[in-house]
Amino acid sequence: MAQLPPGIRFITSFSRDQWYRAFIFSLTFLLYASFHLSRKPISIVKGELHKHCAASHEVELDSYKEYAAQIQPLKKPFNASQCGWEPFDKNNYKQLLGALDYSFLCAYAVGMYLSGLIGERLPIRYYLTGGMLASGLFTAMFGLGYFYNIHNLWFYIMAQIANGLVQTTGWPSVVTCIGNWFGKGRRGLIMGIWNSHTSVGNILGSLIAAYWVSTCWGLSFVVPGVIVAVMGIVCFLFLIEHPKDVSCSCTPSSSSKTFLNGTSRCRIQMPTLNAKENGKLQDPEIQHLLSDSENSSVSLNSNTVVSGEGRHGTSAISFLGALRIPGVVEFSLCLLFAKLVSYTFLFWLPLYITSVEHLDAKRAGDLSTLFDVGGIFGGILAGLISDRLEKRASTCGMMLLLAAPTLYMFSTVSKMGLEATVVMLLISGALVNGPYALITTAVSADLGTHKSLKGNARALSTVTAIIDGTGSVGAALGPLLAGLISPSGWNNVFYMLMVADACALLLLLRLIQKELQCDADHTLFKEH
Repeated sequence: MAQLPPGIRFITSFSRDQWYRAFIFSLTFLLYASFHLSRKPISIVKGELHKHCAASHEVELDSYKEYAAQIQPLKKPFNASQCGWEPFDKNNYKQLLGALDYSFLCAYAVGMYLSGLIGERLPIRYYLTGGMLASGLFTAMFGLGYFYNIHNLWFYIMAQIANGLVQTTGWPSVVTCIGNWFGKGRRGLIMGIWNSHTSVGNILGSLIAAYWVSTCWGLSFVVPGVIVAVMGIVCFLFLIEHPKDVSCSCTPSSSSKTFLNGTSRCRIQMPTLNAKENGKLQDPEIQHLLSDSENSSVSLNSNTVVSGEGRHGTSAISFLGALRIPGVVEFSLCLLFAKLVSYTFLFWLPLYITSVEHLDAKRAGDLSTLFDVGGIFGGILAGLISDRLEKRASTCGMMLLLAAPTLYMFSTVSKMGLEATVVMLLISGALVNGPYALITTAVSADLGTHKSLKGNARALSTVTAIIDGTGSVGAALGPLLAGLISPSGWNNVFYMLMVADACALLLLLRLIQKELQCDADHTLFKEH
């Protein structure tokens, strides 16, 4: 009997369940990467919407516009202004560009609180598909302003608001789906790798937008819009919400290597469980992320559960009930400041590079992707460290503590040349995006499956939406403040970012102290 080829042996070495999990991991990765791909063009196009003009030439521009319109009617049919695209060619362009960011992010923050509550009551596949198709439409709508020669500020603001609202369908849906398929073992590392979709989407969005920004910036929005819409169709055709839908097992193999997190370590000190509980909770770390076999309600409070049964017989948790889960408020507020810093870079970094390095919009957009490359490694590193130390809050605190002085170095060193900027972009990206990635993935999953929920399969979407929604408030404030502060100097923007990092760290101090105390108690328990 002939030996099987190596490729076939590789395929058959994995079980059917493992192949399904790998497929869902990859699909949800691509789906949310496409969301971020469509958010990035606005930061790349800012350098084209407003081009830097010498103050001494402002008087000559009016006559030059008329002359240029007469002699070059075909070359510049839509934009005669040499300072950019009206209405962003005025001196208050930073405030106007900040208004675009704020309108998107404010709508996103408000919509996120509702999205989790709605999403857990609807089929994920339909909900996510509808959101992606609508997001593709509104992303492309912004770019159509170029082709139809639209110079009304409110057109662009309304496109941003609508896009911000529909994009809230993405995060609660993909986190809930990935949570249904994967267990708690190595959650920090797995979700750190998975969460790199944010940076991958930003990088692809930057490269796609930068390709057309100098020649036809409308395509910088239309092409990402088409990509998101196509991925929405892929979602409708292939997304599997739960392993039970294809008769896969809900729990990883019992032979899987298990990793304990900080919460479970504290649980070791608790009194011995009774026989009934001991049979139900064999090893909390090899249970599936959401145990649908348990149909009990939330034990936090009799009023925390909304009436009505979910698809698997569990009731949806209420907004106030989710807030009562220990750690949700602290991590939500921490994410507010962490996301403020991250999204300020997301929306303003290309323009900052253009100002400091005097590069065109395309080269600045390409260079800004290094921040997201650093973010990929930062997210994976944060997950790996938190798994190894078994301390989520302490890992975030350590990276936030290092991020503040790094931002100050970035503001100073980036003025010394391109090479220094490259190095600082990578380091800053890792330290800024590391805590953000850890909180929105592994921490959200930890809290969404807190022991007080007793396996409620409907809670994760709401908890995720609360944490990310609160973070999105910071994401809205950051670019707005950057637009208001930057006219007084970019150094003041970096001071604002450093203060935000310090606030994020302060909000985690209680949880960090609790983790350290838990570790000390665990050591004493082992000694006795």
